This record gives sequence, C-alpha cells and structure tokens, in this order.
Amino acid sequence: MKKRIIGLFFLLLVCCSYQIIENPNVSKEKSLEVKVKEIMSNMTIEEKIGQMLIIYDTHDVVDNELISFINEVKPSGFIINQNNITTFNETKKYISDLKVNSKIPLIISIDQEGGRVQRLQNIEDKKATYIPSMFDLGKTNDINLAYEIGKVMAEDMRSLGINVVFAPVCDIFSNPDNKVIGNRSFGTNSSLVSNMCVSLGKGLEDNGIIATYKHFPGHGDTITDSHYELPTIYKTLEELNNLELIPFKNAIENNAKIVMVGHISFPNITNDYTPASLSKIIIDILRDNLDFNGLIITDALNMGALNNNYTDEEIYIKSIEAGVDILLMPNDAKEAIQTIKNNISIERIDESVKKILLFKYQYLNDNVLDESYFNSLEHQKIINKIKNQDLPD
Repeated sequence: MKKRIIGLFFLLLVCCSYQIIENPNVSKEKSLEVKVKEIMSNMTIEEKIGQMLIIYDTHDVVDNELISFINEVKPSGFIINQNNITTFNETKKYISDLKVNSKIPLIISIDQEGGRVQRLQNIEDKKATYIPSMFDLGKTNDINLAYEIGKVMAEDMRSLGINVVFAPVCDIFSNPDNKVIGNRSFGTNSSLVSNMCVSLGKGLEDNGIIATYKHFPGHGDTITDSHYELPTIYKTLEELNNLELIPFKNAIENNAKIVMVGHISFPNITNDYTPASLSKIIIDILRDNLDFNGLIITDALNMGALNNNYTDEEIYIKSIEAGVDILLMPNDAKEAIQTIKNNISIERIDESVKKILLFKYQYLNDNVLDESYFNSLEHQKIINKIKNQDLPD
C-alpha cells in the first residue's frame, strides 16, 4: 500500500512537471498581466492617455525643453523623421536619450518601407542600406528573399535603436493611376501581396523590429493622396473581402501585432464619408470580422484628409470611440490628452492602455545592434539578389 501511495505521488509530480514544461508561457503571461495591472494602478488618467499617443519632434537633440515635455506628456513613443536624423552617431544618441527619459519603454518608430519611403537615407555620414521598392521585390515572387529583406531592414534600424516600423504596405496596386501607393505595393494581385507582406513582416520581427501592416482596409484603388484630400473608394464589403482584405487577413492569421488604419472613406459600407480611421464600422470589420486582437493605430493625424474636414478635437474623440488604440502624430499632444480626458470614459482608455503596455513589455526589443550591422556587406549581397534578377516588366 505504501509503495502504491509513493508511486502515485511520483506520478502526480511527473504530471505536474509535464504541465509546467508544456505551458511555460502561462505563468509568464500571468506575471505580465500582474505587472501591467500594478503599473496602471499607479498611473494618472493623463499618464494613461499619454500611452495612446505616438508623437513627433522637430529637433535633432534631446534638450531640456524636450525632456520637460516627455516628463509632462509621457507619450507612448516617437516617430523618427528627417528632422531628427543627422549623422549616424548623433541619431543613435538622440534615440537613446529619448528612451532614458521615459520610465515606460518607448515605441521608437519610423517610416522605412523601401523605395521612395525610407527615412534612413537622410543619415549624413554613413550610407544606409538602400532597399529597392517593394514592387521590384514583388516581381521576384520570392518569399524567402522577402524574409531576407525584412532582416536587412531590421538590422539597419536596430543598430540605431528603432523598435517599430510602419511597414509593410499591404495595399494592392489595383488601380494603375494610383501614384500615391504605386510601387510602394508588392504588386497587383492579392496572393502575391499577401505572401510577400507576411514574409517581410516575419523577417522584420524575427530580427527584433515589430511590423505595422498598413493601410487598412486598403489604399490601392484610389488616385487621391490622403496627405492632401480624403480618398473615396466605392466598394462593398464583399468586394473588399475578395481583394483588399486578403493581405490583412493573412497577416492577422500570422500573428500581426499592429495594423494601421488609413484615412480613406468607404460610403457603400459606412453609408457616409467618414474616414476609416474614424469609423467604428470599418474598425469593427478589423476587430470582429478579421478577429484582430492587436494594436490599432491611425495613419498620421496631421494629414489633409482629416484636417480639411474635422477639428483636432473631433479627430481625437472619433478615432478612439471607433476603436483605435494609438493616435499617430496628433497636432497637439497636450490638447489631445485634455480632449480625451474630458470626452472618453476611463474604461475605454484602460482598455487600450492595458493592450499597449502588454505589447510593450512582451514585444519591444531595445537590444541595440553594433554599428557593423548597418549597411553591411551581407546586406548588399541580399539586395543584389533583387538587382541581379531578370525581372519581368
């Protein structure tokens, strides 16, 4: 009898150990939840709202004025633009100085798609790896090469301290007159764009840079530039399901963590001309129809598509009421905080802030790579795989 009890005890011990081995992430996830809950319990409402903003700065040095601003606003992060980029070392120091002045990890983001949108080309003293357009990469129809390009992009960015990129572009170049997207897209059909987007995204994320899939629900079938005016696409939801939404569905099925919503109106879906970034109907399609549980970020809020039609206050309120988690480049961060505080419930704010903090502590990689990774010889060998192919017209 005693032997049987001892045997059962060891069997139970083995089973418990097996469960722990089989589910190593369970305790980790619980401890992360506890950590975030504790952090949030010590945050003011203004500090919580700050986590819903990614802002921009027009200087290239983190001076006392900017430090004071960071301490007051406590933003979720910054987008690095050409104003912030000088020499390699100065840019790296600028980013490092931003980070050390925030108790909560900062999202350091950038527009670095390749082709005509790659901010790192502004570095003055050290040539960044030049990434060909995604359309040229798409012509190869090589998902392994797309992964390698993602790795190249990630290594250049991580050597400066960047951790989030606003790429890849999931838009399908379905309108030949579309100069806004054009060769920023991987191609003209959903299967190609879908596969290349996911592969490039994996290449980025496996090498420490979080991808942002954009511009939901699709910016490919319009000739209007949302930087200046509001584009309108007269497609039904069924039509979007059959084309534009396919790359986003595939990205979500492959663990997309951030999706950017564009400033595009779809009147045959929403029954009005509300931009997708302010539309609960469109964002519900992303959340409910596509089952996306990650972070939703707007396209830049200082673009004409919004500013020509809405006040800043309307933009901040409508986007969050629609279901957006992060506002990108609000015109006035302090005003945004007060507007949101006065018009959005604490329950709605907490919903987004919890997701943002869980994302940051689980995914942000601030392990900066050595400068030798920046535009390395290995990078050039990979880029040459695109250049040396006999690409079809």
